[in-house]
This record gives sequence, structure tokens and C-alpha cells, in this order.
Amino acid sequence: MKGKNRLLKVYAILLAAFTVFTALDTFVLTKTYEVVETVSEEVSQQESYAGSISGRRSKDRRTASSGSVTGQSGKAAGTGTTLVTEDSYTDGNISVSLSEYEYSDTAVYVAKVELSSPEYLKTAFANNTYGKNITAATSDIAETAGAILAINGDYYGVQEKGYVLRNGVLYRSSAVSGKEDLVIYEDGSFEIINESDVSAEELLEKGAVQILSFGPALVEDGEVSVNVSDEVGRAKASNSRTAIAVTEDGSYLFIVSDGRTDESEGLSLYELAEFAKSLGAETAYNLDGGGSSTMVFNGTVVNNPTSSGSIKERKVSDIVYIGY
Repeated sequence: MKGKNRLLKVYAILLAAFTVFTALDTFVLTKTYEVVETVSEEVSQQESYAGSISGRRSKDRRTASSGSVTGQSGKAAGTGTTLVTEDSYTDGNISVSLSEYEYSDTAVYVAKVELSSPEYLKTAFANNTYGKNITAATSDIAETAGAILAINGDYYGVQEKGYVLRNGVLYRSSAVSGKEDLVIYEDGSFEIINESDVSAEELLEKGAVQILSFGPALVEDGEVSVNVSDEVGRAKASNSRTAIAVTEDGSYLFIVSDGRTDESEGLSLYELAEFAKSLGAETAYNLDGGGSSTMVFNGTVVNNPTSSGSIKERKVSDIVYIGY
């Protein structure tokens, strides 16, 4: 009997050790797979703009009822002169215009982006490193990249599978059955794909430059593609959210909502999709949300990201950004 009890104790200890190791390996232990060589000669020039506006912006909040949103339209790209204000950036290639809305008792921040070329829509890894559990604050990754505008990405670093294609380089091609991804092609167009239907290599051959693997798709062909009951695994029904969209005229929308606070309840996936559609989104895609949801413009965090119950940035694996 004593021998049996001893074996049970040993088994319990080994099981506990395995559980702890699995948790650490999934969420804590870092692994570097590849260091990414950057960079553009123009990054240093853009860094001079980043951080030029310090402190919190004076916000112009617009009120909108569900399904009916009107806001400020983006400016056309300039002809060479760089103009920077608290809520806009314009040069000869890039135009960014920020607006803030009140939607379903939630503060939602929208950046409308117009580009002379889709090459200025980019992604970046934390610490310029592709790996597992390698993270940094969205604002820190944005600063390193020289980003004019940035949002958090798909947090690929806590997943073992799912396509990772960034700036034309394929880092991971192992598929997740049934996973909906956003593919951004070299011409700037968006496509929603299912990893069960097409390989990452095939998408690369078709001209894909970015694949973001979080989801789900929110809007397809101008129509909401989620149901009221749809939700990301383990997420709250009302939550901080991050999404990216393209409109019929080729403008991009970067969307981040607050949540988890007394001031902002947060949005459901369906509410986020309805909001994106009301802004004219032709295709919209859900990125990592909750504590990860962060928007950075000219070196300033625009929204109120929440992490561990406090207003602060959560460290993430990657960003989507606008810059040189």
C-alpha cells in the first residue's frame, strides 16, 4: 500500500512539473528563431516625426448610434511638404487622419489612411526578432520601426501554428484547420482566406506580402460576416478590440476600441463589425484584442490600453504600421 501511495505522489509531482513547464513554455520562455534585418534609410527621418507631439491629445469625440457613424474624412496625400498636427499627418506619400467616436458606450479610435503606394503598409516584430514569447510594448516596437501610425498585430508569438508572412518573408507555413486569415497583397488589396483551403506558399506566389492569423473576418464584400453570438475563444463579450479594414476606394482604417473600464464598456465582435461597416469597410479583420489593443500615433499612445486591471500597455509580439 505504501509503495502504491509513493507512486501516486511521484506521479502527482511529475504531473504538476509538466503542467508548470507547459505553461512557462507557452507564455513565458522565449525562443529566438530569426533576427530580422531592417531597415530603410528613411527610418531615421521618420523618427524625427515620431514623438514630436508629446502628452495626451486633446480629443474631439463624436457621438454615434449603432449602425450610424459619421466622421472626419482623411486628407489627400500632399505634394512633398510634411504637415503634422495632434490628429493628422500628411506628406507626399502618406496621409493619416484620426477621429474618436462614442459607440455602444465605448470610446473607439479610428485612423483613416491614404497611401500613394501600399509599400508603406508594413509589419514589425518585437525586438526585430521572429520567435516565441518575444514581446515589447506596441509603442516601443513602433518607435524602433519609425512608425507614423501603429496598432498591435496578431500576437503570433504564443502560437505554435498559423501562417506568419511579414513584409514578403514567410516565417511559418504550418496551417491551423479552419483558421481565417487576412492576406494583404503587394497591390494593397485584402483577402480573407481559410488556412485549410490554401497553403502559405501558394499565397506568397500570388503576391501576398502580409498574412495575419487571428480573426475572425468581420466584414467581407461590404457585409458583416460574424453573428451576434460569435466570439474569440476565452474573450469577454464586451472587450477592447483592434481591427484593420480597407474601404472600396482603397483607404485603410485602423480601429482600436477601449474596454474593461468604467468609462468604456468595450465592444462585441458583432458591434465591432457593424461599426467598421458603417465607416465604409469593404473588408475588415479582427486582430488581437483585450489588453493588447493599442494605437500609437507620432509616438503617443492614443487609446487607453488595459493590462492587469491598470491603464498600461501589454507587451505584444508584433505590430501593423504605416511608415517608411
